[in-house]
Amino acid sequence: MKLHILGIAGTFMGGVAALARELGHDVQGSDQAIYPPMSTQLEQLGINLGHGYSPEWIDADCDQVVIGNALSRGNTAVEHVLDAQMDYTSGAQWLAENVLPGRETLAVAGTHGKTTTTSILAFLLEAAHRDPGFLIGGVAENFGVSARIGTGREFVVEADEYDTAFFDKRSKFVHYRPTVAILNNLEYDHADIFPDIQAIQRQFHHLVRTVPRRGRLIVNGEDPRIAEVLQMGCWTPVETFGLADADVNAKPFDWTAHLVEPDGSKFAVMHRGQELGVVEWTLLGRHNVMNALAALAAVHAVGVEPRKVIPSLLRFRSVKRRMEVVGIVGDVAIYDDFAHHPTAIETTLEGLRSKVGDARIAVAMEPRSNSMRLGAHSEALAPSLAQADVVVFLHRPELPWDATQVVGALRGEGLTVADVDTLVRELRARVRAGDHVVFMSNGGFDGAPRRFLELMQAEGVVPANP
Repeated sequence: MKLHILGIAGTFMGGVAALARELGHDVQGSDQAIYPPMSTQLEQLGINLGHGYSPEWIDADCDQVVIGNALSRGNTAVEHVLDAQMDYTSGAQWLAENVLPGRETLAVAGTHGKTTTTSILAFLLEAAHRDPGFLIGGVAENFGVSARIGTGREFVVEADEYDTAFFDKRSKFVHYRPTVAILNNLEYDHADIFPDIQAIQRQFHHLVRTVPRRGRLIVNGEDPRIAEVLQMGCWTPVETFGLADADVNAKPFDWTAHLVEPDGSKFAVMHRGQELGVVEWTLLGRHNVMNALAALAAVHAVGVEPRKVIPSLLRFRSVKRRMEVVGIVGDVAIYDDFAHHPTAIETTLEGLRSKVGDARIAVAMEPRSNSMRLGAHSEALAPSLAQADVVVFLHRPELPWDATQVVGALRGEGLTVADVDTLVRELRARVRAGDHVVFMSNGGFDGAPRRFLELMQAEGVVPANP
């Protein structure tokens, strides 16, 4: 079958393309913004890419068009598909119909940590020799790809609450009908489609309704909003996870972690009071400890003994663009991070701070997600950047709100710039030896991390901190 994927360079749709190619389909696609790491993956798969949403990229003999949720009515390619009466579907529906039947699906949902948790879960199943299939919203370092079919019975999918397509406004995860579902956390996000937190909770409850009695819900026991979702009705066995130091008035969690190192690089895993092992790994932060707990509970739910796979986490490497070290020059470490929400920014920087101690942290920030660009999180941005000593904030002219208020409320030094060229230049002027520089954006950021690294490499010498 010949498929054309509209929005193919998105992390989800790029994964769909990889799966379709592995199943033997003839795959082509187009997108408005094509950048690494997904562009690299698609090129390695030999998939022809059209730049822009022009009908000319869609072959007349195309059997089906898979349409991403970034496209809406009025888009020239969408209008062409409708006018030509071509067969079309969404990425989530294509996955549900072509990949998931006959598999035990493990779905990872939550506002934060979906990609990392999905990667950990797939990695643990691989360590248990289950050869899982997976679709991850990023390129998993341990696998080198974002998606594969796998020969095992389990398929792990990152389960997004964002809407499915312009013709299907349900959340993507409603299509997956998982046997095991992780509910990692729940906060307000996606201000472009959800009016309030209650609207998101309703979608999460739609997911809960699809998990069978023989399955399992793995839920963050520290999150009151998830508890409210379960109070709407639950028909599936529930297991909770949380940290031993969590300040909550509830019964003990089924899965608990005790931090051996405060930065989260080493922690003991407990299941109903019994220690199963100690995790030592390269990831940092309380949030990543929670991600690991959720993944361990999920593999246990499908028959994997956690004791046997816990040691393998020493070999786990996170997904590209999750605090990915892009280079070190003159004792300056440069990271690329997929930041989309103030909570994710805060927990990421707290994890880095716990590792680097008193060393300076400089952040280059692009408000790129729809919620960020709409200003839904503007009041929370400055507090989320509290660990940063320097913040250079990209305030593009089209941003509809005033970022100077955010910069003015920062604990450390801050400034706004209108373009990436200026951002790289101003950041360079402020960076000193021993600094940690974090680029935070869930978009391409106009290649800013690479451009900054190349500038640093060209200069070679980094001034010492005063």
